[in-house]
Amino acid sequence: MGRQESIARSISQAITSAKTNGDHVRPKSRSSSALAWILAVFSAFFSLYQLTLRKIRPADFAKLRRNHWEVTDDAYVDSFQPADGASKGEEALHAIGDMGFSGSTFYSTADQKYLVKSVPRHSEHSFFRDDLLTPYVEYMASHPRSLLVRICDFLCLSGPSLGRALGLAPSHHIVMDNIMYGREQAKKRGEAEWESWDLKPTSYFYPERDIADGALTSQATKDQLADEFHDKIILSQEQADEFFSSLEADTKLLAEHNAVDYSLFLVRMKVPQDTGAERTSSTEAAQEADLVPSDPPSVPPGPPSWRTGVGSPDGKHIFRAAILDFFWAKHKIQPIFMTILISIWNVLTGHGHMSITTTPDEYRERFLKMCHEYVEVQAE
Repeated sequence: MGRQESIARSISQAITSAKTNGDHVRPKSRSSSALAWILAVFSAFFSLYQLTLRKIRPADFAKLRRNHWEVTDDAYVDSFQPADGASKGEEALHAIGDMGFSGSTFYSTADQKYLVKSVPRHSEHSFFRDDLLTPYVEYMASHPRSLLVRICDFLCLSGPSLGRALGLAPSHHIVMDNIMYGREQAKKRGEAEWESWDLKPTSYFYPERDIADGALTSQATKDQLADEFHDKIILSQEQADEFFSSLEADTKLLAEHNAVDYSLFLVRMKVPQDTGAERTSSTEAAQEADLVPSDPPSVPPGPPSWRTGVGSPDGKHIFRAAILDFFWAKHKIQPIFMTILISIWNVLTGHGHMSITTTPDEYRERFLKMCHEYVEVQAE
């Protein structure tokens, strides 16, 4: 079994072997036999890729799923089982990316409802666990229309491991909503490919782009920097007001806990146009219903929302949006070290701060300014 398949199996087992009441659990397969227990511990330590994972604060995430997002335990666990009709040995999770700019691995469940992202940096997973997790859980319970991505579980290594010590497999993973859910169904229906952008303020100093005009870095590396959206998000005044209200509240929470470098993940779906007759509101609603899945994960609120899809008033597109990657905090050791290095560099070059070394309030200001610039309000 390869590296990606072993990591995927570790994640699936942590989800499917857990008790559904949200209590702290251990793998069901542990034998009462002392010899079997010793062999299991020995095997877990010397495993290079398939690490034994456990859930962090499982009761809190279970409460969010059940009470606020109306995801049943059975439905959630089913997403981490192999798809119906899957061939023998096929994994429940499929790798969709490996070793991105952050060093993360990415997996999708077979039904496309959830993504799993590794959080390899200690500064990031310790920040989420120790500083942001409690405020995040409380905030998401009271803000159903938040644009912060919905995190459904947080997994970590349950004990010492040779694979972790050698850096061969990530020790922490987050399970989150897949904002691209429904794209595969749209492809099968022959609809236009969905477009997506990972947006951050581009006015910051990016060494990969700005030193020697990017000549010292490969194009593949530069392609992993923030995208640029060369268009507008067309919204009604009511839609825009709700969008900015959520952005203001969400980024206020992040700034209060020293988070920077988060991004707005934007999805745009093209609405098939009627031929001939002028569009009506009922036709528009029907078209939106075709594009937006009837069973999206982690609902309420139901459609339309920025998680399921918001239709533009010109009838041309449906938009989704979520705030991602809010794990970089200025008070952690690695960010502090990076800030010192860039400050010294700026004495010599005057390039200015990076998105990971600026202040939380300044990053929030530029982030909100970017979002406002992308929106165009259509008069009704």
